[in-house]
Amino acid sequence: MVSILTKTRPDRWLLLAVGLTCSVIGYAQDAATYQTPPKVLADLVTVPLTPNVSMSAKGDMMVLLEQAAVPSIDELSQPELKLAGLRLNPANTGPSRARYVTGLKLRKLTDKDEKAITGLPASPQISYVTWSPDDTKIAFAHSTNSRIDLYVIDVATATAQKVGTAALNATLGVPYRWLSDNKGLIVKTVPASRGQAPEVSRVPGGPTTQENIGGKRGQAPTYQDLLKNPSDEKQFTYYTTAQVVRMGLDGTATNIGQPGIIMTADPSPDGQYVLIETVHTPFSYLVPVNRFPLKTDIYATGGTLVKTLIDSPLQESVAYSRDGVPTGPRDYTWRTDVPASVYYTEAQDNGDPKAKADIRDKVYLIEAPFTGQPKEIYASQFRFAGFDWGNASTALVSERWWQSRKTITKIINPATWQSSVLFDRSYEDRYTNPGQPDMKQNQYGRDVLNILPSGEILMLNGQGSSPEGDRPFVSLLNLKTKQTKELWRSASPYFERPVAVLDAAKQVILTTRESQEENPNYFIRNLKARIAPIQVTTFVHPYPQLKGIQKQQLRYKRNDGVELSATLYLPVGYKKEQGPLPTFLWAYPAEFKSKDAAGQVSGSPYQFNRISYWGAAAFVTMGYAILDNASIPIVGEGDKEPNDTYVEQLVASAKAAIDEGVRLGVVDSTKVGVGGHSYGAFMTANLLTHSRMFRAGIARSGAYNRTLTPFGFQNEQRSYWQAPEVYSKMSPFMNADKMKTPLLLVHGEADNNTGTFPIQSERYYNALKGFGATTRLVLLPYESHHYDSKESLLHMLWEMNGWLDKYVKNPTATAQPGKAGKVGGGKSEK
Repeated sequence: MVSILTKTRPDRWLLLAVGLTCSVIGYAQDAATYQTPPKVLADLVTVPLTPNVSMSAKGDMMVLLEQAAVPSIDELSQPELKLAGLRLNPANTGPSRARYVTGLKLRKLTDKDEKAITGLPASPQISYVTWSPDDTKIAFAHSTNSRIDLYVIDVATATAQKVGTAALNATLGVPYRWLSDNKGLIVKTVPASRGQAPEVSRVPGGPTTQENIGGKRGQAPTYQDLLKNPSDEKQFTYYTTAQVVRMGLDGTATNIGQPGIIMTADPSPDGQYVLIETVHTPFSYLVPVNRFPLKTDIYATGGTLVKTLIDSPLQESVAYSRDGVPTGPRDYTWRTDVPASVYYTEAQDNGDPKAKADIRDKVYLIEAPFTGQPKEIYASQFRFAGFDWGNASTALVSERWWQSRKTITKIINPATWQSSVLFDRSYEDRYTNPGQPDMKQNQYGRDVLNILPSGEILMLNGQGSSPEGDRPFVSLLNLKTKQTKELWRSASPYFERPVAVLDAAKQVILTTRESQEENPNYFIRNLKARIAPIQVTTFVHPYPQLKGIQKQQLRYKRNDGVELSATLYLPVGYKKEQGPLPTFLWAYPAEFKSKDAAGQVSGSPYQFNRISYWGAAAFVTMGYAILDNASIPIVGEGDKEPNDTYVEQLVASAKAAIDEGVRLGVVDSTKVGVGGHSYGAFMTANLLTHSRMFRAGIARSGAYNRTLTPFGFQNEQRSYWQAPEVYSKMSPFMNADKMKTPLLLVHGEADNNTGTFPIQSERYYNALKGFGATTRLVLLPYESHHYDSKESLLHMLWEMNGWLDKYVKNPTATAQPGKAGKVGGGKSEK
């Protein structure tokens, strides 16, 4: 059965309007209105969200950002344009589907009193909240139904004021940047002379054509929301065209350059120049806007053109690989530690990772006044991954190579450009991650390495993965000896994570701390004094009615010896003496080049019991044991490709999780369901196809026919023509005749994710129905790859709960699974 929840397409609306009396329809339609799940599930969608926090650079002030509740379907159904890989709101010239901040409050870090901000617009819809370099002001954008305005808050008086009269253009990202003098901003505005939007004619002027002359290869992913015709081009140009201005805090505006499709308008650290990237024709119907021709200019902030750095051509033929990059110079960026110098990267292998090359990338520097020739400053063995600038003699530089999972970090001297290796490791090896260096703002308000007088840097690790689970830490890195010393590590019964350094010399940091029953709050911790941390915020428990849910981190092995892990949730008050429970397994596969890395533990048993509406954990409230985030590693060591044995490893990993739950006495192996979203949906369909371990499955927003993503998918870099047998074996659509297990398919009708077109679920449903499989397809109107509206989320939970209840918790005799380890189609055992 297909649930059509509201008006979606003209043909379906007509069928509903005539009362479904025509027997020509090939499937039944029901549930024409949105449904609501049991209250305990519904409350997870409507629970008020905990505010986010943004810290000042000095670490003495914070602004609390109150988050909006999930939007209604009415908000989601507002007009939206899908152009060049973008989704735009034509009414206010910004992004569609934006999630806004609905309130702002200031407070000193050491003061518990919050200060309300006056002058905020009524019913605020706030985005792009940014501190000024000196922390005295905060800028933000405010969206209405017709425009986006710039506001600035004076921190001392806690007052907000609208700046200027021009509307912002946020269609291509952040619409403003602070200047380092704190007296103005570089802003992308809607041109005053823009005029009326172009009319969309329903009468074409002719056919739409594309051509490839000369045999040039263009192996692109299956992007969505691309331009399709000249009318799309006109609309794209109209809505993305902006005028760059220098905006004073008093509202005075000076135009910089001419109106154009402005991708980036970034001031130099000293505020004397602006780097402007402008998209121009010819546009493409094959790739999104970030591959369109791009002209890169440097302007003086007074408005005059200083230098054109490059005019890059259309990039339709970038090698489809995580190591593939465009040919020619790319990624022009300001160096953050000097007044005005631009660096950029140029591939030495034509951007093709399959080409042999000792040096993959070279990095060049151009210094103000930009009249000299670029000079080479770094040659990268792998792909250049960026600088962390420090001072005149110290910076860090990184490079990565996806195919080997290799990452190298070096110390480099910007005075001589001599470098030496600091870290050389596999980035999929989480246990050896040294952490991220502490950064501070310099005199230009830009982030640079916070190097102590002794030549040391505090290193912060967001997860601190270890065999005992995630244990975030802070260490001290000596740049002279290259040795690290651990200063602090999170310990039971808490999961505590450093989020900012308040005083590097005194080793005072800001953390968030939580436990299974205590929701996250911010704390000040002095690593030298070794005193108890000081609590800063007192955010309340988001769902106190769910306290007592049991959580345990599981560790177990796959049949090939690979270490696996999962998070087990059990209902409040449950004891295994009561007998095993119906179970819901939720996962997302990941590829690895090393069995050791694949077996590393992730997650922490001490993290707060976040019971989100999005995954599987919510269904612990309905009496299920939950095997959440069960690790499904797909390993291909050395020259082996992981996906060559995808099915075998997939089934073995799922079986190991179920077996561990059975061993613990909490999982009923005859009543197990499986689910996942996106690549997890693809996993779910494959598990049901190639095993008989599960009573039912739930697959949301997946891709099931890999011939529709022929130039690679997920982390598979081979094309269909290079590995047709892999594409075929991994495609549930190609094996639809093997499906014997009930499968619920859910998909957003406006899915914008690469490869997961809604047609993937529609065609798969038709194939399953053709072979008599028990299946149901639910298309959610206006929803993209992730679902946003309250109505859709509630209905999603209603569908999932009903499917699990019918086919997992209370299955019929004809839906029994067979042997847990069986791989392949076959008949289910009775």
